Formats: sequence, structure tokens, C-alpha cells
Amino acid sequence: MKHPAPYRKVMAIVNATPDSFYAPSRVECQEAVARRVAEVVAQGADIVDIGGYSTRPGAVEVAVEEELRRVLSAVEQARRVAPEVHISVDTFRSEVAEAVLSRWSDIIINDITAGEADERMVDVVAHWGAPMVAMHTVGTTIGGAQSMHAPVEYADVVAEVREYLARRAEWLTSKGVGEVIIDPGFGFAKNVEQNYELMRGIGEITALGYPVLVGISRKSFIYKSLGTQPTDNATLAATTALHWEALCGGAAVLRVHDVAEARATVDMFEKTHRL
Repeated sequence: MKHPAPYRKVMAIVNATPDSFYAPSRVECQEAVARRVAEVVAQGADIVDIGGYSTRPGAVEVAVEEELRRVLSAVEQARRVAPEVHISVDTFRSEVAEAVLSRWSDIIINDITAGEADERMVDVVAHWGAPMVAMHTVGTTIGGAQSMHAPVEYADVVAEVREYLARRAEWLTSKGVGEVIIDPGFGFAKNVEQNYELMRGIGEITALGYPVLVGISRKSFIYKSLGTQPTDNATLAATTALHWEALCGGAAVLRVHDVAEARATVDMFEKTHRL
């Protein structure tokens, strides 16, 4: 389903993992999850994105059973402390999606493979009527999703990402997924310059008419350009600047580590543009 009018939401990253690249986002125990969710909701998060499998470069493979344990426990805590907030689950495995949706039907499934890694995923999402985030990347999830980070050659990165997302979104819709959100996949299968080229062309992605999720928070293409580290204040400042650029291009969802700053950015953008 396409959405002619944009909406602007802040999605908070909550990693129920021990190895996600940005340490402050990691919450391994139930108490830490509850604290983190309460914190980001108080800071203005519209959506809490829970993941139990890190896809950072160098991350290790996680067994399905372990991912399930992490995700189910985290979602339970999120529902307990913030029953009204929207929740998404970052997974490419249909077993995880099915377990979550069969217990809490109002969950967004955020799949970095756009349903390609697991052929059952689209059927599970369609069956439960869940919204789905479909991200662009190239590669597989074998060995901890490492091949998804290797840059590839593009004749035109914006045009090729746009074509893939248009085709994939149409296919997902034809299979019964009621709401598709598309994600250009910043940092996945793109080198530093390709990421900036993609940002310059974000308007061509949003012109497809689907809500566009932008996930650039503290990513390596930002801090490598600056010569900083993920935790540095300069990296946050640069992330915020690029969030503004993404909003100017029509982005609908900002997936972030720093919720208060992203919320302020969205609020100022809407005031500036009288939206």
C-alpha cells in the first residue's frame, strides 16, 4: 500500500545483543531493556525497534533459538513498560517473526533482506497483516551477514537501489503485505561515497510513494569521513545534519540511537517547513 502523504517518525534502536557496533544501544538483561525502552519513549520515540541479531561488520552468527530468546524477552519488557508505543522487530528469520506476531499481532517486521533470506517471511507477515520494512542490500546472511557489508559496483547507485525497492515493494504487496516501508540500506553493500550519493538522491527513492526509512545513525561512512569514532559528539552532530537532509528529501522514518536529538530535528524541520 502506498502512502501519498509523508509521515515523520522516530524509531529508537534497542539491541538485545552483546555485540552491536554502538555499545550504548546494547541491552542484554530484562531490566536494561525496560530502562532503555522507558528512556527512549520519554525522549519522544514513536517506534521501538528491537533486534536480537547484530548485523554489524564482524558480528557472529546467532542461532535461531538464541535470537528468539532475546527478542521475545525484549518485546515482553517493551510491552510492559510502554504498552502504547509501536514496536518493530529487526529480523530476517520467519521463525522469529512468526513467534512474535502470534503473540503480539501489532508488530512491524524490519527485514534487512526484504524477505529474500527466508522465503517464508512474506507469507508470515501477510498472514498476520503486519507492516514490513524492506531494505536494499546485496549478499547473504551467511556467516553473520558479512557479505551484505561488502561494497559492490553500481553503474548508478541511486537508480539501481530505486529500481530494486520499487520491484520488491510491488512484489511484497502482490503477496498480501498490506503496508510496505522501504529502506535504501545505507551502509549495506555501499562504499563511503556511494552512501553520500544515495543521500543526495534520496528524493528519487521517496518519489516511489512508499514511506522511506533512513538508518544512518552513527554509521561508519559518517565517522570515517570525519576521522572520528561512533561514540564521538562530532559523529552525532554529523548524523543529525544528515537526518535533516533525509527529511528534506521526504524520509518518513529516522532509525536512530539518539532519540532526543532526532525528535528535536523532526520537530524543528516541521516548524521550519510549517508542516
